[in-house]
Amino acid sequence: MSTARRFSQLDVFTATPLRGNPLAVVHDAEGLDDATLAAFARWTNLSETTFLLPPTDPAADYRVRIFTPGGELPFAGHPTLGSCQAWLQAGGQPRQPGEVVQQCGVGLVRVRRCGARLAFAAPPCRMAEVEPDRLAAVLQALGLTAGQVLRAQWLDNGPNWLGLLLDSAETVRALRPNHVALASLAKVGVVGPQAAGADTAFEVRGFVAPIGIDEDPVTGSLNASLAQWLIGAGLAPRHYVAAQGSQLGRAGRVHVDCDGPTIWIGGDVATVIEGSVTL
Repeated sequence: MSTARRFSQLDVFTATPLRGNPLAVVHDAEGLDDATLAAFARWTNLSETTFLLPPTDPAADYRVRIFTPGGELPFAGHPTLGSCQAWLQAGGQPRQPGEVVQQCGVGLVRVRRCGARLAFAAPPCRMAEVEPDRLAAVLQALGLTAGQVLRAQWLDNGPNWLGLLLDSAETVRALRPNHVALASLAKVGVVGPQAAGADTAFEVRGFVAPIGIDEDPVTGSLNASLAQWLIGAGLAPRHYVAAQGSQLGRAGRVHVDCDGPTIWIGGDVATVIEGSVTL
C-alpha cells in the first residue's frame, strides 16, 4: 500500500540553486523494497537519489541508501552532504553535538558543520596502479595523448574510480569523451591545475557512463579520493577548492581541508523543493 512520505530535492556543492548537483531525498523510507527504491531512482533520473532509514548501528544517527539510475552505491559524496542537510532540516538531532554520523554501505561516515557548509570525513581510499592496456584504452576514449597525463591511479573509496591527473584545467575542460567506449572501461575522474589567478586550484570532471549517466555535475566521492591521492603524493596543497561542472553549465565548488589524518570534503547545500511523494 502506497504511503505519502516527506520528500526533499537539494542542490549540493553550491549556495545558488541550479548551479550544483541535484539530489532527491525520500524521508522515512521504511517498508520500501529494493525494486521500488531502484525504480524511483530511475524515475527521478538524477545522478543520485537517497532513502533515509533508522540506523542499525547504535553509533549512527541515521542510515542512508544511495541509488543511481543504474543501481545502488555503497557511498557517494554529494548524497552524503545533501542527505545530512535534509535529515537536519526535518528535525534530526545528532547524538553528539556538532557532528552527525551517517551509516551507509561503506560503514560510518562523519559529517560536521564548517561555518555555513557541511563537510564529510573522506572514507578510506584503496589505491592501485593502472594496468597499461586499460589506461591506453581510456586515453583513447577520452581523446588524450600520453603526454597530457601526468599521473594515473585506481582510487576506491566505495565507488571505484580511475583517476587521471592532467597537465592543465584547460585540457580537462576541452575533453569530449566517447561515453559508449568509457562505459565498458571504468568510471573516470580527471583533474587538472588551474591557471595562475583562478579562484580555484583544480578543475575536475567525473565520467560515469557505467552507472547510467555520462557525466556527473559535481562528485564528492571522486573529489575525496583525488584529494587523498594528490595530497598524499605532495601534488596538491592541504587546503584547496576544486571546481566541477563547468562543461554542464554548473559552478560546483568543493572545499578540501586536510586536518591531521582526516581529509574533509565540504560544500554548500541549497534546498530547492520540499513536499511529499507517494510510494
